[in-house]
Amino acid sequence: MQQARIYRPAKTAMQSGKAHLKEWVLEFIPRKSQYIEPLMGWTGMRDTCSQIKLFFETEAEARQYAQIHNIPYQVLKQHTPSFKPKQYSANFSPTRLR
Repeated sequence: MQQARIYRPAKTAMQSGKAHLKEWVLEFIPRKSQYIEPLMGWTGMRDTCSQIKLFFETEAEARQYAQIHNIPYQVLKQHTPSFKPKQYSANFSPTRLR
């Protein structure tokens, strides 16, 4: 059976909102590497399971699905961005202006 990873996707640099950040993804880890198709030079993969992404509302649902279907999985830690609150006047401090 192919191993899967469960994670919560991070916000991309092109996103300003927080849509689609609450869902969890179960994604299969590819068993075989990609290859270059000799005729056209396209990148191909013989492992079709790597194309599957399942979306769940909670981490518990994703874990339960993997356990019911006997899929070995690993849960990746969620990255939480650090936010340092500061005052508006900090933008004009003497050390910042140059």
